Amino acid sequence: MLHVGQTVPSFELPDADMEMFNLASLRGKSHAVLFFYPRDDTPLCTMEAADFSDHESEFNQHHCVILGISRDDCLKHADFRDKHGLSIRLLSDVGAKVSKQFGVCHYKEVDGIKKLCVIRSTFVIDMHGVVRHALYDIHPRGHAAEVFQLVKELDRTCRSPKTQLSRSTIA
Repeated sequence: MLHVGQTVPSFELPDADMEMFNLASLRGKSHAVLFFYPRDDTPLCTMEAADFSDHESEFNQHHCVILGISRDDCLKHADFRDKHGLSIRLLSDVGAKVSKQFGVCHYKEVDGIKKLCVIRSTFVIDMHGVVRHALYDIHPRGHAAEVFQLVKELDRTCRSPKTQLSRSTIA
């Protein structure tokens, strides 16, 4: 489980168009919101992804990229994106490697069979790769708005002259 103040593990995953995305490509350029969700095209997952998509331009204005991650494959992501008109980038973590690195998986017994499940979780990561907010077991209704407020504050703090001065003094 990742906590506030930790550096995020680097990873590379394919997106809905089967293009590889490397989280390290954002370092020094953009903040990131990573939201992990259980499955494409379920009611709550659709609500969450649509809400983030609807507000993606507002996040972008605050130098933030939104990334949705689930264990669905690239083709299922593409169908989900196209069916619901989603604009955010959806990453495929079929083997759950990244989900495990972020501590968002647990085993749940369903009909006597243990299944690996994803806990709906969101991470707000600054442009230096540090976790600024780790939200576990969230409810999607209103979640994008809550995360947007966190991103606005993060961007304001990171861009203030005092913060930039203290960072340059440390470096």
